[in-house]
Formats: sequence, structure tokens, C-alpha cells
Amino acid sequence: MSQYGPLKLHVPEPTGRPGCKTDFSYLHLSPAGDVPKPPIDVAAVDTADLAYRLVRVIDDEGHAQGPWAPQLDDDTLRAGMRAMLKTRIFDSRMLTAQRQKKISFYMQSLGEEAIGSAHALALEQGDMCFPTYRQQSILLTRNVSLVEMMCQLMSNERDPLKGRQLPVMYSKRDAGFFSVSGNLATQFIQAVGWAMASAIKGDTRIASAWIGDGATAEADFHTALTFAHVYRAPVILNVVNNQWAISTFQAIAGGEGATFAGRGVGCGIASLRVDGNDFLAVYAASHWAAERARRNLGPTLIEWVTYRAGPHSTSDDPTKYRPGDDWSHFPLGDPIARFKKHLISLGIWSDEQHDALKAELEAEILAAQKEAESFGTLVDGHVPSAASIFEDVYEEMPDHLRRQRQELGV
Repeated sequence: MSQYGPLKLHVPEPTGRPGCKTDFSYLHLSPAGDVPKPPIDVAAVDTADLAYRLVRVIDDEGHAQGPWAPQLDDDTLRAGMRAMLKTRIFDSRMLTAQRQKKISFYMQSLGEEAIGSAHALALEQGDMCFPTYRQQSILLTRNVSLVEMMCQLMSNERDPLKGRQLPVMYSKRDAGFFSVSGNLATQFIQAVGWAMASAIKGDTRIASAWIGDGATAEADFHTALTFAHVYRAPVILNVVNNQWAISTFQAIAGGEGATFAGRGVGCGIASLRVDGNDFLAVYAASHWAAERARRNLGPTLIEWVTYRAGPHSTSDDPTKYRPGDDWSHFPLGDPIARFKKHLISLGIWSDEQHDALKAELEAEILAAQKEAESFGTLVDGHVPSAASIFEDVYEEMPDHLRRQRQELGV
């Protein structure tokens, strides 16, 4: 018998459950402006400290602090606010539409709006994003048609994907938005492959891969890191750590004793851990990583520390596994409220302008919803023609399918 007693497994537990307040001290936050900004050609091993600290710019008073503070003009700053508000209002309207049974399924990005919005503004036209199902802010920042997005959500006759994807799994090539995959983590290695192909062709476009904290436990995540490191692929590897997978705390995926950014350093990839609720920090880190990729300095892994404020999807009830008021206590706050405070401190924003923009966007989104609903919703029983099941499969329709279509009379 061993002198140490029987062996035991460690099963990570969240620091908060329903009925008790979450202890967020596990996040290990850094003060705004405290983390240094390394040179663009820094060696991966020299970013080890950055993978465990937290890049932040906006302090509690709304002021930009430190070396990561980007120099953005007023129009870009206001565009960032517009994109975040547009995303939140769009999400709210579509969540209501799902509850009204007009669409079958929806996934919000509540609390995470700064990440996709600022990242999209930091990239260039032609760069390709390989998103998960919570980066609709990229599409909205790039002004993709609201009506088109809603028609896909409603699975109606104007659905650009003709019902071949789940509602929230958009695909928009000309907006640099690769088809969202329902199979977790596949897009991570696809992004690395796309970036490698761009380099092989001598192109100038880079890729941006997205994954959630839970999906980092998938094998594709690790394979992507290996290929990105070995071939110095021009890719940004984004890990959105919003603390929860569907109902599983981030520690289960390996975020308890280490950081997700730390995995990048271990694979020879320059890595950052960034406040995902700080628009300026997101923009600065995204731009820094994009510059590394464009200068053939290799990939960058960024862990965005944020919080999923709402349910995982409309099929989820988070009050069953975490405190119902968790988001109100999250120490990194609300990204929109923080950025609003910053813009007001600069003298380029006000409560009146904020309310006016919200009213403008609500009217724009409501008008788009009415137009999209005119082409049918799930609740009105409108069924597209059966002819659509024969289309977009073969370049030239085979005889057996042509006969079947004729038998259906469509």
C-alpha cells in the first residue's frame, strides 16, 4: 500500500453557482495601462508574461492609459460605438423574434460586442474571418445587409443560403466572413490553411480564426497551433474566453491553472491576454497582431477575456448553472458603457447623442425586420418551393434529379 494513500482526480469547479455570488478573483486582472507593448518583431518566448497579464487601456474613469492606447480619429471611434450598439439592438430584436416563433434558434453576443466590432475595424478589406456563431458583430461592422441576415434567420424564400445552414451560421464571402461551422473547432485549422494558401500565392491578405474557450479542448485547436507555428502562417488566432461553454465553466477546458494565451507561447506563437470588454484594447491588440502577420512575422494568439452575459443560445437557461446576476458583478463591466464613458471624456459624445443613435438604429433594424418578414417567417406557415432542394448541388443537374423534379411538378 502506498504511503501517500489512494490516487484522486481533480475536477475543476466554477467559483459561483446559483444562489451564491461568483468570486471573480481567479481572473487575475492588470490595471489599465500597466502592461508593456513589445516591438512588433518580438520573439514568441518573450511574450510569456503577456500571456498571463491582461492588456487594458480604458480605466475606471473612462480615460485611455498606457502604451497600448491606439491613436484613432473621432469618426473611427464613433463608428465603433455604432457597431457595438447596432449589434446589441440586432441581437435583442432577433431574440424577441425567436420567442415569437418567427425564427427557430438564435445566439446573442451580449457582453461581447467590443471584440468583433473593434477587430473588424482593425483588419483590411479582403482579410478573411473564420468565425464561430457569436461574431455577428463582424458582419454588422462591415454593414452587411440586415434584411439578408434576417432572411437567413427566418429561413424564408430570400434566405441567401436556402436553408442549408442553421439560422445563425452565416456565410458572406465578399464581407470576409467564412461559413460558420456547427462542428466546433473546425474553422480554426481551416483559417490556418487559408492563411498558408494566401502566403503560397504571394497574396497580401491574412486570416483571422475564432474559437471559444470550451472548444480549445478539441484536437483541431492544437493541430491549428502546430501548423501556424511551423509554417509561420499569417493568421490571428482568437480565443474568446467568455467564462462558460454551454453549461461548463472555462476551467474544464483547461483555464484553471493556466491561461488560454499561455498555450500559444508553449507552441512557439506570440501570445496576448487582452480585456475583451475594452474596445481600445481590442483594436490595439488586433492591429498589432495583423501587422505581425502582414510582415511575415508569423501568427499571434489572443485570448479575449470577456463574459457571456446571456444564455448560450435560446435553448439554454444559464440560471440553472450560474448566478442569475453574474454579469452585473463581472469586473470588466459592460463594453458599451465603458466605451461610452471614454467617448464622453473626450468630448465627442454625450447621453443625448447616445440615445439618438439608439433610436436611429432601433428604427433601422425594425424596418429591416418588417421587410424580411414580408418574405415569410416560420410562424406564418410560408414554405419555399420544393424546387430549391434540387438547386446548387451540381453544376449540371443529373438526369435522375431532373426526372424527380419533373415528377414533383416544380
